[in-house]
Amino acid sequence: MKTTAKSIFVLLVSLVFLLTSCRKEDIEIIETPPEDLITLNSTVANLIQRTATNDGSNDNILDLANCFNIELPVTVTANSIEVIIYDEDDYDLVEAIFDQDDDDMDTLVISYPITIILSDYSAISINNATELNTYVMTCNGENVADDDIECIDFVYPISASVFNPNNELISTEIFSNDSELYSFIVNITDSDIVSINFPISVVLSNGSQQQINSLVELQNTIENVQDDCDEDDDYDYNDDDCNLCAPEQLESILTNCSDWQVDKLERDNVDYDDAYNGYDFNFFTNGTLSVSWNTTTVYGTWSASGTGNNITVVIDIPALTLCNNNWILHEIEDNGGETKVDLRLGDDDRLRYENTCN
Repeated sequence: MKTTAKSIFVLLVSLVFLLTSCRKEDIEIIETPPEDLITLNSTVANLIQRTATNDGSNDNILDLANCFNIELPVTVTANSIEVIIYDEDDYDLVEAIFDQDDDDMDTLVISYPITIILSDYSAISINNATELNTYVMTCNGENVADDDIECIDFVYPISASVFNPNNELISTEIFSNDSELYSFIVNITDSDIVSINFPISVVLSNGSQQQINSLVELQNTIENVQDDCDEDDDYDYNDDDCNLCAPEQLESILTNCSDWQVDKLERDNVDYDDAYNGYDFNFFTNGTLSVSWNTTTVYGTWSASGTGNNITVVIDIPALTLCNNNWILHEIEDNGGETKVDLRLGDDDRLRYENTCN
């Protein structure tokens, strides 16, 4: 990299020498290349700021707001059950309570006072639901574009070299999290000479790490990947339950257990839960399936393809049309020996199989 702390230091020494020397002589000043500097309101400074901005969408199950988080710990009451949320993993406790009954009306009550952390990491004390709703109304709605970039994350620590000609001080700033980096970027002044100490690393939305060796490379990388992922700015806490699902996993579960039962069935928002009571569904590795009830057996086909939350499960049983669809695998749930495979399509169609096979 062309810009180093050493070059800035040499510049400082040269300036001091110029001011204090009694001799008149030519002094060589080593200038930092402009492409290696972070300047106020520059494109790369804006991209760094947006990447380090506080993402408020990860706790939408609590506040239905994308532009702030509720500071933890916080106590809530979910469907009359009190839960103390100590860290982000505890959001799953609330989701598990909501998932216990598919037909009830889920409610969540927050115990006040609480503190919310805004997108710029400022903290606001909130005393009641009315005050909270005031801030909720300032956020963009579900899946509406906002400033924060969530498809790339910095790997810390990161350091920067800073020279301020006004006070002739040179320093190295070290950042250990997004909040510190965000505050540094927004407080850069016109007179600051700032450079990131490369290399640094970033994490992409697919989980891979990438080394970045210059400011130009950092700008290009953020611009190229900023729209590569679903930022999950909706309020559907149930839409990411299959992050780690795979077609091979689903095939193993379905084919290694026999006599699956239909636990839940809805088509066009009409309840058909009892339509196939007593029907045994059996899935086979060759892509066929059989359904038996009383003395009748019918046959069909099934397949699964895709990854994560985008696995399509195609079921075609000519004799049982309510089952047929290009379903999306919503969740594979294991509750103490009872396994459920939940298939959905939009908000109106749902098919869930259950089995007690171990």
